[in-house]
Amino acid sequence: MPSTPPRHGRPTKKTYLRRRLLMGFLGLLLIVVTIASYSFGTFMVNPAYGTSMGARAAEWAREHGGGSAVTAIENWWYTNHPPAKGGKPPKGAISQGKGDKGPRGGHLPVPAPVVSPASPALPGEGVWSPVGNSVGGYPAILRTTVRVDAVHTSDVAAIAWMDTTLLKASLYSGSFIPGGGPYRHSAPITPLAAKTTIAAFNAGFRMGDANGGYFTDGKVIVPLRDGAASYVIYKDGSSTIGAWGRDLKMTSQVEAVRQNLDLIVDGGKPAPGLSAANTAAWGKTLGGGVYVWRSGYGVTATGALVYVGGPNLSIVSLADLLVRAGAIRAMELDINTDWVQYSSYQYPRTSAANGADGTKLLSTMVSSPARYFTTWFNRDFIVMQARSFAPATPAQTSPQG
Repeated sequence: MPSTPPRHGRPTKKTYLRRRLLMGFLGLLLIVVTIASYSFGTFMVNPAYGTSMGARAAEWAREHGGGSAVTAIENWWYTNHPPAKGGKPPKGAISQGKGDKGPRGGHLPVPAPVVSPASPALPGEGVWSPVGNSVGGYPAILRTTVRVDAVHTSDVAAIAWMDTTLLKASLYSGSFIPGGGPYRHSAPITPLAAKTTIAAFNAGFRMGDANGGYFTDGKVIVPLRDGAASYVIYKDGSSTIGAWGRDLKMTSQVEAVRQNLDLIVDGGKPAPGLSAANTAAWGKTLGGGVYVWRSGYGVTATGALVYVGGPNLSIVSLADLLVRAGAIRAMELDINTDWVQYSSYQYPRTSAANGADGTKLLSTMVSSPARYFTTWFNRDFIVMQARSFAPATPAQTSPQG
């Protein structure tokens, strides 16, 4: 006759508590995984976090404490996949500038052609041409293209020169950068503002990486740092760039302040120490020696503003191009493929204000000119609008090219 298996009694109190703790841990883990999966999923379907899946995943990781890991991976990738040396730019990459020698009246003088860092210059390289329509009969934005440096001669960057007597600036703020809100100016650019919008372009780093502050709508959103590279917009729409506390300070006329790292051009020269791995000055996100899509923003001796954007730029080559464009002080703006974006728009606008008439400063820029006209775009950016002028007579109109 088979023996009867022993009957087990009730679990001990210690075993019971262990099971409860295990079940509690598994339940908590399930909740965390569910929340993380939902959070990750929302980033992956939202174009505000990048045009590519990789960029969206990186933004999610940075937002959830993985910024150091993302930066390490990016540094490894770019270090082990350097840009090609030598070679020629693709056909059509260098724009055939026609120059702009027309009369400027009381407006800013036309800048000299940009001397290419690679010699000899290619046909049209560094020669300015007007972008879009004129403002009051005068070109408000000039554009040129040059090779990024003397080594990576197949890569091309674009430069925009902006006449601040014809244009007024606004800083548009986002719920992601700088965070918070609502703000008086946020994407999308409204149909009313779009009527006079002639250009829009990216601002700086995420505030956690910018090592600087943010002021708008009469409020300090992120504390301003003395010495930080600062873009300051005044209530009359004029704007400039300098070191906070030295060149610029808070007054009742300041409309907005956007800080990003330290100046990369100062006194008309690249700032000292640009080649050093100084993450405090040049940012934790991809060191200055890494070749990547970068953008920068400077002010010239005449008060014009210059924007540089392009691929395979180091912090040194970016500063060099800004100096060549005439900047006496300049700052780095955002970097990486998804974020470097400058677009010009038709003016005056009579069609729908959706950015469909936008033209990229450089054709290889990934993001669409329409992003500033969408409800989903949640980053800060800069908008240039035409000032009001009476129509110019034909004799005053500068030739377009």
